[in-house]
This record gives sequence, structure tokens and C-alpha cells, in this order.
Amino acid sequence: MSAHDTALLVIDVQQSFLHRPYFDAADVPAFMAAVQALVDGAVRQSIPVLQVFHVEKEGVFSLASGHVQTLSPLAIKPTAIFHKQRHSALVGSGLDVWLVEHGIRRLIVAGIRTEQCCETTTRQLSDFGYQVDFVSDATLTFPMTNAAGKVWTAADIKARTELVLADRFARIATVDQALAGAGMPIAA
Repeated sequence: MSAHDTALLVIDVQQSFLHRPYFDAADVPAFMAAVQALVDGAVRQSIPVLQVFHVEKEGVFSLASGHVQTLSPLAIKPTAIFHKQRHSALVGSGLDVWLVEHGIRRLIVAGIRTEQCCETTTRQLSDFGYQVDFVSDATLTFPMTNAAGKVWTAADIKARTELVLADRFARIATVDQALAGAGMPIAA
């Protein structure tokens, strides 16, 4: 396994979220630092950086809105850009074809929202036979309230996502572990 068998997925790190009522900037600085470290590390190792944007026909996620752009201050020059209309980045975006054509076998996942598009993409990647490093520090989510009125913090949601993904669908990794893992052999 080499860095050439690995790709970094940067999912939905876009300005559209700034215009959602649930947006909470509290965790954004740490999140952005982690994503930037992944992007910079991937570039240094010649790992393809794949940027995925969520696109809808109307609203702040529509191309016409002007908000389907990289969330500042992330500096990224992606190898390829994909647009998705579902939670999984693999559905209808062409990403699945690109991964096969380029011999990718391991993915590093980062982006917005931890429990939604990042987790869904991770599960599907695993089901398709890819090895996945899920970098929780490089994912972002927002507090949610369940039907009973209990507020789940972003930290609660991340902990739950790690619990259900770990050793089933992904390795939960730090930025450094994910980048170091790009040169490690993968299990057959």
C-alpha cells in the first residue's frame, strides 16, 4: 500500500452551512485546523484531495445561491471536485467511478456533518470494501435535540459516531494517524 492507493475526502466543507439556523461556530476553529492539516499533509504525500459539495435544486445548497463554495479559511486545491445530492458522497456523484479508475483502496474522511454525510459515506465505503480512516477531529457537527427534548452536544454526537463506526466500518484516527496510515499495508 502506498500513498497512491489512498485519497482524502473533504465532504461538504462549504459556505452553505453558514446560512442554516443550527450553525454553531464554536467548534469551527479546531475543525478547520484539523482539515487544513489533513489537506496539507495529503498534498505533501501526493495523496489525491477529493472535494465533495452537497448540492440541492433550491436554497442555500443550490449552485445558484453562490454558497456552494469552500468554507473559509480552508485553503484547498482539490485533485477533483464532486457534487452530490444525497447523504453519501458515493451516490450519483461519479466519485465511485473515480476511486476505481485511480486504484484507491483507502480513504481518509473529513467534513461536515459528522453523523450525517461523513458517517453515511464511511459506512458505504466500508460496504464497498474500502478501508477508511475516519478523522473525528476533522469532522464538524452541531447540537441536536431529540423527540424527548434531550439536547445532544456536538461532542455527544461525535462520540456516538465513533462508537458505531469503530472497528466495524472504519478506524477512528487522528490527523497524524490517518496521514501515517497512507503508507501502511491494508488488510486483504
